[in-house]
Amino acid sequence: MTLDPTYQPIDYAAADISTWKRVHFIGIGGSGMSVLADMLLERGVQVSGSDAQANAKTEHLAQLGATIYLGQKAENVEGASIVVYSSAIKPDNPEIIRATEQGSILMHRSDILATLLAHGTSITVAGAHGKTTTSAMIAQIFTSAGTGELADPSYAIGGSIHTPEGLRDGGHAGRGRIIVAEADESDGSFLKYTPNIAVITNVEPDHLDHYGDRQAFMQAFIQHAQHATGHVVACADDEGALSVVRSLSDDERKHAVVYTTSPSLSVTYGQVVRVYTEAARTGDGGQDFSVVWSERLGEQPLHAHIRVPGIHNVRNAAAALIASILAGMDPADAARALDDFRGAARRFDVKGFVNGVTVVDDYAHHPTEVSALMDAARVRYPDARIRVLFQPHLFSRTHFFAREFAMALEKADEALVSAIYPAREFQKDWPDISAETIPAAASGAGSGVASSVASVRGGAGSVRAFEDMHEAAEYLARTAEPGDVLFTVGAGSITAMADVMVDALRERFSEGE
Repeated sequence: MTLDPTYQPIDYAAADISTWKRVHFIGIGGSGMSVLADMLLERGVQVSGSDAQANAKTEHLAQLGATIYLGQKAENVEGASIVVYSSAIKPDNPEIIRATEQGSILMHRSDILATLLAHGTSITVAGAHGKTTTSAMIAQIFTSAGTGELADPSYAIGGSIHTPEGLRDGGHAGRGRIIVAEADESDGSFLKYTPNIAVITNVEPDHLDHYGDRQAFMQAFIQHAQHATGHVVACADDEGALSVVRSLSDDERKHAVVYTTSPSLSVTYGQVVRVYTEAARTGDGGQDFSVVWSERLGEQPLHAHIRVPGIHNVRNAAAALIASILAGMDPADAARALDDFRGAARRFDVKGFVNGVTVVDDYAHHPTEVSALMDAARVRYPDARIRVLFQPHLFSRTHFFAREFAMALEKADEALVSAIYPAREFQKDWPDISAETIPAAASGAGSGVASSVASVRGGAGSVRAFEDMHEAAEYLARTAEPGDVLFTVGAGSITAMADVMVDALRERFSEGE
């Protein structure tokens, strides 16, 4: 038996979610699975799920009425009509085997999302970077300013959202016709979606363990864009995204809207939106910008403000505005609502401020994301010493992009690289890849740095391997000085080290040091 994430087990448009019996999620505590479980619970579907251990997401789902099992056992799926799996689940999983035996419908998590998307006006956000932030911005615009059918959107976002009312979960089944979702490209399953509006923030090769080469990765994005039933919104500043639009047919390109922050870039097809940064840094640490879009706005610029730093977030916000306007939002209302966006959890997420030391957590796990994060940090904290604790995510990604990671981390004044978070991979398959791989790439010394804390001097700052992230976090807190900004960076368990550093700083300075 194989588990193919691209296989379509049902007719998404014809499916009636209200008739679904019990739906069971394998790995329900994961970010992608939990939001879908949340949305089905809000629609009145009976939900159960299993995971290796309890976490905040499983506890939240249990409070909403889900049955949660700890550990994955065959008996957990007894009586489930639909069993949902992710690409991390293997065919020999006991719950998969039992589900097959009893005739349950096996659905990849993307099948659940494809079904939800088929029953509304859908906006998807695809790209190697910026999916969560851009999706959250769009959801916030409709939540804050939508009226009638544009109010109370549904959304499936792989992270919580900071709002004026506090932290909001990333999954919601609203009463309005709008549904916003991240389109995850990691396993090719985003080719199932046929969105009304497809946003493509960037197309930079990643997940080569799945795609094999860059050409296959690019082709998947072209197919995704071709599946859009309305508009494709693409960032022309990114060569990959622009190449996707170029690869569309003449008729498809007529429905493309490309946006750019470059004053000199020439684009000869589709609608072109010019984005101008008015203030690179405002009093709240955010940015002002304006949008010029003659087809929709005439000659009058649309002015907007975001409370998150970095030119990459200006691009994300521009995409959110464009998609929202195409879906029917009043431009001025959309711009005002964007100011309500306070950031997505784990995206430049300030976790504490102790005795002049700031601790920030961020999900960046691709070299371009890490580089953009460091640039944004320099904008928000121009006089600070920037110090980073980075946890690589996946052995394969570390192997393919070691040098690029090193160059990005060298933008910090000091960077510590902890042991790799394996996720779905195994060390035995990548025996030569470790925390030392990135510092070795920075020095050009090859593999095999002698000490686990051996320093390798890079460009602006040092990049060091420091296997134990707890020790690394305590070191950064112990040596921090007022004015320092400490970052925890990565898509794995590194996020817990932000609280470790905050607690260590409080303990240190409460003792009068």
